[in-house]
Amino acid sequence: MTDITPGNQTVTLADGTTLAYSIHAASMAGAPRLVLIHSLALDRSVWNATVARLSNDADILVYDCRGHGRSDRRAGPFTAELFAQDLAELLDHVGWQSASLAGCSMGGCVALAFAGLHPDRVDALGLIDTTAWYGEGAAAKFQERADAARAKGMAALFDFQSTRWFSDDFRTRHPEALERALSVFVANDLDCYAATCMLLGTVDVRAHLPAFRMPVAIVVGEQDYATPVAMARQLHAAIPQSTLTVLQDGRHLTPIEHPDAIASELRALMKRDRTKRV
Repeated sequence: MTDITPGNQTVTLADGTTLAYSIHAASMAGAPRLVLIHSLALDRSVWNATVARLSNDADILVYDCRGHGRSDRRAGPFTAELFAQDLAELLDHVGWQSASLAGCSMGGCVALAFAGLHPDRVDALGLIDTTAWYGEGAAAKFQERADAARAKGMAALFDFQSTRWFSDDFRTRHPEALERALSVFVANDLDCYAATCMLLGTVDVRAHLPAFRMPVAIVVGEQDYATPVAMARQLHAAIPQSTLTVLQDGRHLTPIEHPDAIASELRALMKRDRTKRV
């Protein structure tokens, strides 16, 4: 089994892609295991504040999805199912047969795909600021974002992204959080960004939802207009054993904007009894 130590580690997948990851060990033996999956065009640092708050509650695996962060940047085609297979190989590499999963935005799509393909490997599922399907016309909208990045560069999209990510008050009070997100965002490879945009534009994992029997916690920012409350309610209606929490004043990246609330939700989720599955 791989040593559970922090810092940057890597695994080479079956197709030759290298993923970068970190594992943060809890202080107690026998702690539950938790995997955190980041959002589009960012990296595992999305979860830094959440990891700090859960450091005594779980062994936590965070990683950069292919095309992001320190992982290989070889462009697609990308799909949620491909990213789910990446996670399966990563879990095999670190010796985790199962874990609780939580994903934010794109990460939630990956978590949903993984839970659909590998339900026995998911102890519990956290779906944060996410959806199973972006709706009719999503592919065209995400293509527009990819085209804009190619034409103008990633930095030209930051004003658009920052207002979607964070509330006005948070952006004013925490310019350092904006700066950190900007530094990751502008460093993206354009081809990988475009491929991941199309992953989101075409994702549709709704067919998996009624079969889920693991505990599921759905969390969304009240002001999230990237994956709005209506999408979270659709997930909640479709998934047995799910709870829904709406975070007041939150927008699309609540793990950064409201880490205390996200940590509390995930802590409660991991404590839910798997024997209560329907």
